Amino acid sequence: MPLRWADFDANFHLRHSVYYDFAATARLEYLTRGGLSYKMMQEHHFGPILFREECVFKREVKPGDEIYINLLVTRLRRDYSRFSFRHEITKSDGTLCAVLTIDGAWIDTKLRKLTTPPSILPDIFKELPFADDFQWDEPKAS
Repeated sequence: MPLRWADFDANFHLRHSVYYDFAATARLEYLTRGGLSYKMMQEHHFGPILFREECVFKREVKPGDEIYINLLVTRLRRDYSRFSFRHEITKSDGTLCAVLTIDGAWIDTKLRKLTTPPSILPDIFKELPFADDFQWDEPKAS
């Protein structure tokens, strides 16, 4: 990920909110490469929403550092209506700087209610890297 002057704070390290922005960018780039574009989501009237977004900071990122984001699917509901991702942000030397975790779902953009995504989504998710600790999410019985 390219680092810009505006990404840093008064302590000369990466601002906390930039980690979240980088993770969202990486996630959407992976999904877009797999075929899930903004256009497709608009045509099918659905989009992602987040329930939880959490970052655990491990090491500072300073100006001049080169960073990478490893994106992993950690949990999916079998109908693909819910998902979780882990983003591992590392320096070029392999130093783990932050671990960002998100839990989300899909919303029908017309009805503004949670929805099951189109049937193409399993094919798109198959192309994503899955974590070693990946789990299928079974809905709770009501």
